[in-house]
Amino acid sequence: MIKEKETRPIFSILFAVSMVHLLNDLIQAVIPATYPLLKEEHHLSFSQVGMITLVYQIAASIFQPVVGSFTDKHPVPYSQIIGMSFSLVGMLLFSQAHSYAWILFSVFLVGIGSSIFHPESSRVAYMASGGRRSMAQSIFQIGGNAGTALAPIIVAFLVLPRGQQAVAWMCLFTLVGQFISYYIGTWYKRRLANVSRSTKRNIRVPDLPNSRIVATVIILLLLIVSKYFYIASITNYFQFYTMKKFGINEVEAQVYLFYFLIAVAVGTLLGGAFGDRFGRKYVIWFSVLGWPLCIGRTLCWPHNDGDTYCDHRINIVICVSCNYRICTGVIA
Repeated sequence: MIKEKETRPIFSILFAVSMVHLLNDLIQAVIPATYPLLKEEHHLSFSQVGMITLVYQIAASIFQPVVGSFTDKHPVPYSQIIGMSFSLVGMLLFSQAHSYAWILFSVFLVGIGSSIFHPESSRVAYMASGGRRSMAQSIFQIGGNAGTALAPIIVAFLVLPRGQQAVAWMCLFTLVGQFISYYIGTWYKRRLANVSRSTKRNIRVPDLPNSRIVATVIILLLLIVSKYFYIASITNYFQFYTMKKFGINEVEAQVYLFYFLIAVAVGTLLGGAFGDRFGRKYVIWFSVLGWPLCIGRTLCWPHNDGDTYCDHRINIVICVSCNYRICTGVIA
């Protein structure tokens, strides 16, 4: 009976950590969603907009391995609460930032919050997976993708009509996330205590040559870099492109960005399910080799000027995102 419990996924924890991931990434995705507003209110150039993304990504990405390395040796069950506290302070400062320097500092704090949040959250999803790692990672990731997708819609109808100060309302999401994180942290703390009392087992590692390991890691890094390169480019500048190219307003631009980001979430969910069913390697290569076919199909689609033209071009990024991100659940 004990063995059966250990091999079953703990869905209450998986859905809880997915919900916190949704709230955390929703808060962070508000930053790029407000770029048109910031550019207009603070008279920013596209280079300055890109610098905001750079500062945030450096804080969120560079520090994440440092945090992960520390928590590998010294687990911190309530680290999610700490991370979301940084995001809370960062968003409060962001809502009141009246200079470019304060904008950069506030997004840096949000990035630090992200770097603290993700390592232990991924570990919790792994521990609650019951051996079904692709499914667990997919549930965890779809929460973040769904939060990222919801941000443009919330910004369109809550922030844009009221101005930058309305970003402060996003802090309510951090408070909800901290309550859920307390539940997760309590479970994680008990799980760590149980693991420390249990008998340690030897972990069997596949006997692979170093050259193959290095080649595999390089390929995965190239895939991840290429993925995030175009996703970051679309997320940061897509609104500006659609507003200028097709003459739509900011609210409509946010809605089209939502279409792209929700396709990311769908691709993530399918990637986890297909990864468990057909194998991680096949799903990854299918997603990588399949997206050029979607581009070709969309480009060959007949179109007219106006809204139909806009919809067909937007369909490109939706197809590319869904097809490529189908592997996110198995490689993230």
